[in-house]
Amino acid sequence: MSGYNVAVVGATGAVGSRFIELLENEAAFPIKSVKLLASKRSAGKQIKFNDQMLTVEETTPESFAGVDLALFSAGGSVSAKFAPEAVKRGAVVVDNTSHFRMDPDVPLVVPEVNPQALKRHHGIIANPNCSTIQMVVALEPIRQKFGLEQVICSTYQAVSGAGQSAINELYKESQQIINNEPVSPQILPVKGDKKHYQIAFNTLAQIDVFENEDYTHEEWKMINETRKIMETDDLKVTATCVRIPVALAHSETVYFTTADKDVTPDDIRTVLQTAPGVVVEDDPKHQIYPQPVNAEGKKDTFVGRIRRDMDNKGAFHMYVVSDNLLKGAAWNSVQIAETLHKMDLIHPAN
Repeated sequence: MSGYNVAVVGATGAVGSRFIELLENEAAFPIKSVKLLASKRSAGKQIKFNDQMLTVEETTPESFAGVDLALFSAGGSVSAKFAPEAVKRGAVVVDNTSHFRMDPDVPLVVPEVNPQALKRHHGIIANPNCSTIQMVVALEPIRQKFGLEQVICSTYQAVSGAGQSAINELYKESQQIINNEPVSPQILPVKGDKKHYQIAFNTLAQIDVFENEDYTHEEWKMINETRKIMETDDLKVTATCVRIPVALAHSETVYFTTADKDVTPDDIRTVLQTAPGVVVEDDPKHQIYPQPVNAEGKKDTFVGRIRRDMDNKGAFHMYVVSDNLLKGAAWNSVQIAETLHKMDLIHPAN
C-alpha cells in the first residue's frame, strides 16, 4: 500500500493547522496525498505541506471522493452535514467536534484509554472534549490498577478553547487595562450568549451555556464523556469548569477516590510514571509541578501535586495539565488515525 488519501476539514483553523503540522512531521501511518478543505470564505488560500503549496478547497460532498481518512475540526454543523457524506464515499472520519460524541453508535476514543472501541466504528469516530481527554489519560491507569469510585474535577481552561478570537480578546483586553482604557468584551464566556465579560485579569465560572441542574454544557461533557470512554455508568463524576486568562493549555485539579483503600501517593506515582502519554512532574521539595507554559506545544499530559486527602481514606488530589489544541484536539485525533492504521481499520479504495 502506497498510503492513505487524507482530507483535513477546517484546515485554516487553529486545530486544522496543527493537523497539518502533525501529518507532515509526526503521523505514524503512510500518507499518499493530503487535501485541505474549509469554508467557501477560506477557499483559495495556500498552505505549505511537505515543500508543496496546497490550495484550500471549499468543502462539498464531492470533496471526499477517493478520500480514505478525513480529519474534521470545523464546527459541529459542518461535521453533521459532511461527515456522513465522507463515509458514504468510503472515508473513515475522525471528528473533533461535539456533534457525534454521545451517539451510541459512534466510538468516543482516547487511544491510551479505550482503543478497543475503534473496532466498533461504522465510519465515524469522535474525539472527546479537550478537558475530558487529559483527565481520563491521567485517571485510567489508576482505575485499572486500584479501581475508581468517584471523580471531582475543577478546571482552569485556556481561552484558546474558545478559538483564536478569544485569544485575541484576551490580549486586547490586557493591553487596554494596562493602558487604563475601557474594556468592551465581545466573545467570552460564550460568543452566542446574552452577556460578555472581561477575561483579562479575571476568571469566568462559565464555559459554554448553562443547562440542566445549573451545570454548563462543558461540565456535562466531562461527566457524560468520562463515563462513555471508561464504559461505566457507576463512576461518580462531577466537574466545575472555569475559564482563566491563559492563552494555551488547560489545567485541572482532580479529586478522586479509589476502590483500594490502602493505596499510597507513591503507588499512584509509580503507576503514572509508566502510563502511556503521561509525564509525572511531582517534586514539591524542589517546586516542580505541571505548568501551562511548559506544556505548550507538547503532546503529553503532565501530572503532579499527587497527595492523599487528609480526611478521607482512599481519596487523593492531583493536578493535570495538557496542551488543549494538541493532546486535547489535533494530536488525539492523529493518534486515533494511527491506531486505526495499526488495527487495519482503514481500507483504502483500489
